[in-house]
Amino acid sequence: MSGRATRATSAIDRLKNRTGNQKYSMSVTGSGHFFLSDGAGNPPLNPPMELDEFVAFVNGIAPPAPKRISKLDVAFEKQLTKK
Repeated sequence: MSGRATRATSAIDRLKNRTGNQKYSMSVTGSGHFFLSDGAGNPPLNPPMELDEFVAFVNGIAPPAPKRISKLDVAFEKQLTKK
């Protein structure tokens, strides 16, 4: 269960960073389903879900942060397109 919870917790941490809302909270039911709430004690934002479905739901709430591209990556892309 710990690997499953770690994956779900990581998704919640990414959501908190993307939205700036540190109140998001995850709960796990006795049957191993996950749900998200907007703060402890608030009603759930989704029905209890399996892990993969839950992670997809959480990732869909806010767009991911833009991927950082270094100057070296840009130069490498230019070299690839020249050939």
